[in-house]
Amino acid sequence: MKLSYFLSDPSSMALSSGLRFSSILLRYRPSLPLAPTRFSSSLSHRRSELRFLSGSPSSSSPPSRTVRSAAIKSRRSDDADGDEGQDGNGSVLVKGRVGNAGGDGGRVVPTELHKEATEAYMAYAMSVLLGRALPDVRDGLKPVHRRILFAMHELGLSSRKPFKKCARVVGEVLGKFHPHGDTAVYDSLVRMAQDFSLRCPLINGHGNFGSIDADPPAAMRYTECRLEALTEAMLLADLEQDTVDFVPNFDNSQKEPSLLPARLPTLLLNGSSGIAVGMATNIPPHNLGELVDVLCALIHNPEATLQELLEYMPGPDFPTGGVIMGNIGILEAYRTGRGRVTVRGKTDVEVLDSKTKRAAIIIKEIPYQTNKSALVEKIAELVESKSLDGISDIRDESDRSGMRIVIELKRGSDPLIVLNNLYRLTSLQSGFSCNMVGILDRQPKLMGLRELLQAFLDFRCSVIERRARFKLSQAQERRHIVEGIVVGLDNIDGVIRIIREALSNAAASAGLRNEYNLSEKQAEAILDINLRRLTLLERKKFVDESKSLMEQISKLEELLSSKKHILQVIEHEAIELKNKFSSPRRSMLEDSDSGQLEDIDVIPNEEMLLVLSEKGYVKRMKPNTFNLQNRGTIGKSIGKLRVNDAMSDFIVCRAHDHILYFSDKGIVYTARAYKIPECTRTAAGTPLVQILSLTDGERITSVIPVSDFAGDQFLLMLTMNGYVKKVSLSSFSSIRSTGIIAIQLVPGDELKWVRCCTNDDLVAMASQNGMVTLTSCETIRAQGRNTRGAVAMRLKGEDKIASMDIIPAAKRKELEMVTEANPSSTKRLSGPWLLFLSESGFGKRVPLSSFRASPLNRVGLIGYKFSAEDRLAAVFVVGFSLADGESDEQVVLVSQSGTVNRIKVRDVSIQSRYARGVILMRLDHTGKIQSASLISATDTDPEEEIASEAAAVHGQVSLGASA
Repeated sequence: MKLSYFLSDPSSMALSSGLRFSSILLRYRPSLPLAPTRFSSSLSHRRSELRFLSGSPSSSSPPSRTVRSAAIKSRRSDDADGDEGQDGNGSVLVKGRVGNAGGDGGRVVPTELHKEATEAYMAYAMSVLLGRALPDVRDGLKPVHRRILFAMHELGLSSRKPFKKCARVVGEVLGKFHPHGDTAVYDSLVRMAQDFSLRCPLINGHGNFGSIDADPPAAMRYTECRLEALTEAMLLADLEQDTVDFVPNFDNSQKEPSLLPARLPTLLLNGSSGIAVGMATNIPPHNLGELVDVLCALIHNPEATLQELLEYMPGPDFPTGGVIMGNIGILEAYRTGRGRVTVRGKTDVEVLDSKTKRAAIIIKEIPYQTNKSALVEKIAELVESKSLDGISDIRDESDRSGMRIVIELKRGSDPLIVLNNLYRLTSLQSGFSCNMVGILDRQPKLMGLRELLQAFLDFRCSVIERRARFKLSQAQERRHIVEGIVVGLDNIDGVIRIIREALSNAAASAGLRNEYNLSEKQAEAILDINLRRLTLLERKKFVDESKSLMEQISKLEELLSSKKHILQVIEHEAIELKNKFSSPRRSMLEDSDSGQLEDIDVIPNEEMLLVLSEKGYVKRMKPNTFNLQNRGTIGKSIGKLRVNDAMSDFIVCRAHDHILYFSDKGIVYTARAYKIPECTRTAAGTPLVQILSLTDGERITSVIPVSDFAGDQFLLMLTMNGYVKKVSLSSFSSIRSTGIIAIQLVPGDELKWVRCCTNDDLVAMASQNGMVTLTSCETIRAQGRNTRGAVAMRLKGEDKIASMDIIPAAKRKELEMVTEANPSSTKRLSGPWLLFLSESGFGKRVPLSSFRASPLNRVGLIGYKFSAEDRLAAVFVVGFSLADGESDEQVVLVSQSGTVNRIKVRDVSIQSRYARGVILMRLDHTGKIQSASLISATDTDPEEEIASEAAAVHGQVSLGASA
């Protein structure tokens, strides 16, 4: 049947291809007599139902032939032999009658082909929807599942009986209820026995029923099954009490239930999935205990909102466990019937070797409907193709005690980064798309949680009512008979006399009815009673039974008189199932952003170097790009620069930091550090205009890495003309892509330096002529972004600000305590120090105690005595990181031509404020010092540092000391 083909492609409709009558020849011969056909015996009685379809004519196709006769041309030789029903090729020849030509009133009904195809296709679609693919909302089962359970119930395969072969069950289902393939029935039976497919399996399987690795089950002749106790209590308990309608099976030889009298909403308990014609369903499973709780909550409060119901059942509970990320998808699915739930596998991190710091990721649970073996293979493929870094080995150590997938990590790999990559690249994180479609009132319907529960409650009320009426009818019939028996026992002598005098059973029955006003059933019951039951003790038993039946009838009538009592019975029976069969929740709920992974989640938060040039080029490099060298060496080139370009800034940060870019015009921009492309030392870098929305002629003069916008942190800004301003760091937590104003500048001024500080810190400011002032940050008033600030230093002549650095509060207090204890300590050589770096490559360290704090707008003290050609390039506060009483920091010097030299601060000699310093970097052909950056070496691996020094001695390329 190819009606669907006609529906999708009307232009190619043809009778021969659509109805598969390719060998039938329809000829128009009005002169031929119309003879009866031998197509089939049934068609002779249903000639009026036989219809031939023809499409309407169109301009692009020849006119359609009207079927004026159902006579089929047959070979005359076959007619002579009497074989009129077949042609020479064995094809069917159909003959019929038109009008009254044959005298029997038969006719051919012409109709539109597309109309007939549409009607037939819709009939087929509804047949698939109702009879195969979609579950019923009331008992939560598809027809095949319902028939399997009913067949097992009929076979007596209860949970207390021995197992029977699955082939026996499949044969019973096929022969009596489900005329389809045995594979479809066996697959459905297997799924109902898999604890990783259903939250509460309905069948107890014995043998190989498949695995979570998608291993196929054993053949049905090897496996055995029986019903679970939960299935008997939840679905089959009241089946014989007229609770549901029974309908004829496919051959009308037996009856089967149209529904099972479910005591819980099985559709929500175990979920369901199916693909029909034009629609599909996908419903997640839930926890039995939570399902009973939410059902009871709806019984007590029929007007309960979705939020109130979620307090009792917060989300799905998958049989394979896992972690459900966020509740946005759950809320959408429960409200509208459609939503996407993100599920992650449950993992742990174990330390394999504490010395080498090697770790392993242990996967204990995987998302629902995920193939474990395919997951392991996918991870191995990603590792082999270099798409997934940091993994050294993968092992599947799962056994019958539980799941355990071991992913060993390489030394130094961040488990969180590897795990986030697994979530992003594999099915360790997957989405369950909810599409809660079920059959209600013989129509497919999309429903939310509340509608599903209400539909089940309505069905359950009808089941309780029908069961009560059935029990009431039985009790009334039994009471009627018992009353007659009691009357007979009270008049035993008369009863015996009437029986002895009667000539037959009918006469005895009629005599009893006439004498004691009994019904026919009562009279028959008296006649059937044994002589041994004529004792007084037996009479008492009948009287007691009559009283008990009266009480039972009274309770049943009371139950039927009030819906409230029916709901109480529903609640009581549901709680009984919860107390007996409930289990703890397997899927954990995590309040997060629905498991959405950003780039930051899969990028390691490693230290990196950012290099900025004067012409606005930036590049990101690893800290070990430059190996450690000694003082006075030439250094290593930072890489290729554009013509007439020079280095502007050189900072150390982490990949996840927010980088604040401050321009000379007082505008601040922001971007994550990892947004800058990583490149080699010799690369030219990336233009900042590709990352930031810079205006024409705007230059970035200061770069600040920020990991957290703390409320007690401030940014201290210093301009070329000596204006200083303090702004709260939180004011820059939200910066638009086009930038925001950081400071108002007077004409001709430029923003040059920005540093992070707190109110307890000291700020050291130095001019190009070597004058230095120390000022407490607390004395600098905090201002808004759109202000100019105050005068920082009183500059003489053409002197300008050269550099600025911050002295942390801890070192400031330590310095004040030492100074108060020993006033002569101003000449001491111990740290902290101010590290001065000149443009000609000279430098020195001066004890910080040689300078005194002063307010703003002061000339300051001389810190460096320069020659006529030299000026101050930078000043840093060093001595915070000490090793053996000496500074453990390192300084990176960058010349105008891009040459970089990285040296230890301890190699720079300690001198007085008036000394000229020592040479740090030879600048014979590399111009002047353009920028300098300080690196803390507290996190440097000693082994790496030794290897770096050894490589430098032997002239090899070294990984260097990591900052």
